[in-house]
Amino acid sequence: MGTTSSILRIAHARMNPTVGDLKGNAGAIAERIAEAARLGADVVTFPELALCGYPPEDLLMKPSFLRDSRIALEEVVATTRGTVAIVGFPDLSGNSLYNAAAVIHDGRIAGVYHKVELPNYGVFDEKRYFARGDGSLVMEIRGIRISVTICEDLWVKDSPVERAVRDNGAALTVNIAASPFHAGKIALRRSVLSEFAKRTGACLSYNNIVGGQDELVFDGGVMVTDREGRLIASGQRFAEGLIITDFDAVELASRSGRSASHGKLVVVNCRGTACHAPAGGNCANGSKSCDAAVEPEFGRIEEIFEALKLGLRDYVRKNGFKKVVLGISGGVDSAITAAIAADALGKENVVGVRIPSRYTSEGTFKDAEILARNLGIQCITISLEKIFTLYMEELAGAFGPGAPGIEAENLQARIRGNILMGLSNRFGWLVLTTGNKSEIACGYCTLYGDMAGGYSVIKDVFKTVVYEISDFYNMRAGYDAIPQSIIDRPPTAELRPNQKDEDSLPPYPLLDPILRAYVEEDMAAEEIAARGFDIAVVREVVRMVDRNEYKRRQAPPGVKITPKAFGKDRRIPMTNRYATGMFDKSRPVS
Repeated sequence: MGTTSSILRIAHARMNPTVGDLKGNAGAIAERIAEAARLGADVVTFPELALCGYPPEDLLMKPSFLRDSRIALEEVVATTRGTVAIVGFPDLSGNSLYNAAAVIHDGRIAGVYHKVELPNYGVFDEKRYFARGDGSLVMEIRGIRISVTICEDLWVKDSPVERAVRDNGAALTVNIAASPFHAGKIALRRSVLSEFAKRTGACLSYNNIVGGQDELVFDGGVMVTDREGRLIASGQRFAEGLIITDFDAVELASRSGRSASHGKLVVVNCRGTACHAPAGGNCANGSKSCDAAVEPEFGRIEEIFEALKLGLRDYVRKNGFKKVVLGISGGVDSAITAAIAADALGKENVVGVRIPSRYTSEGTFKDAEILARNLGIQCITISLEKIFTLYMEELAGAFGPGAPGIEAENLQARIRGNILMGLSNRFGWLVLTTGNKSEIACGYCTLYGDMAGGYSVIKDVFKTVVYEISDFYNMRAGYDAIPQSIIDRPPTAELRPNQKDEDSLPPYPLLDPILRAYVEEDMAAEEIAARGFDIAVVREVVRMVDRNEYKRRQAPPGVKITPKAFGKDRRIPMTNRYATGMFDKSRPVS
């Protein structure tokens, strides 16, 4: 089976499954198993719940879904010969459902591991669906003991899983994962994996799922550490593929208290610490023919850009759309959204629409045209002036006397939303909204206007980061693909004469740190002010965030790139009278 006895070859299938596409996912798994076998792999690993996609959410409540998942697994099993495959799937066992890993070999399921540590925070709801596993699984190949684990099992220090790896004498821990992306998380993952390896004395092979799923992005990434926690191999993130890592089988076998041999696969399902073997040995990245190496890491803005691209591309592709349409105003938000879309989907699949009003400046109008030309996307121009005039004439009696106010501004935004949705209905294009996290946090957006659409690419991107991404995009392009005049122009909605965002909001370099502290760190207004911000400004920002939860509930989904995005990460009641600072902080609490 696999390579010579001196090498243990592990293949990591970086896979982008589609939730619910059981036939398609099973077919992709079977193809990768065959490819791994051709490359002489002893073991090929697939990510957590690769068979059904992650997270399947309430599909797991459907008995038919669980039954069909088992049928799909059996189709994979029937194709497996020689190479051992570790495949994530939902396992209905008796009356309990488990997040599971099947160990498949020579046309049979040799063993099944049930995930022990179930995350139930942030975007995770695993305790809603799954029962907790109560054992461990160790497979032995040529005297080498390999422990099978799933994602969160590595993140809980001194857990039953960690103790089982030590006590069972495993030389290698395989971890299949579905760990969602947020900017900077890779460093945290590497630290968690390194510490687990050092605590258990076992090498570690980690395979994370890749792809976009609704608002989540999974950046994938293969990581392999030696028993001292040093990273010895990693695979490119945000991409599918097969990564091969060769281990020194003699060293691994010595860790398991065995001698390397050509023996058959043996799977031991353990409860607690039933299997014991002496520790020892080490591992190394072996053969020069191995294509695994430590990949250079993305910079902060580059990885955000890649996440936005992947999240958009998969949402469009997996939901059956071919083209997208968005309003291009000559502002930086719509510019970077269009640029990301052109990169993710191809310029021929992006349509930009200029919808000028009486307040649109010549500069923004021309810049939108230059942007479309630079990106190579189709550009349509539709004026809203006649429609807006007719609206105001028809509403004059109902509105009564007085100068037009916020209702006139929002009507223009809603007309633009209607135009874009009309094009969507006519041609089947997905409408992209262009609001950023700073605006959405403060409610500086119009329901059924600029919030009308199917997907919000920069929904979780603060305005100051929008500028950073725009600069990165131009640097990568080698010229001002996004015109510098767009980047330099003071932000404006252009819905009234001489309007600027700063008429309604603090300057973004001041606003964004306050929003981060309040939304992502859950700090009270007084704590934020202690960082050097004016307390009156902080309280006004907090007030805007709190009173606009109802708007955010009606916003389209968008890519999560921060540790705490609006939506699954942050669930605040819409009807809610709590305000920080309602009690005197000097009052003693018993």
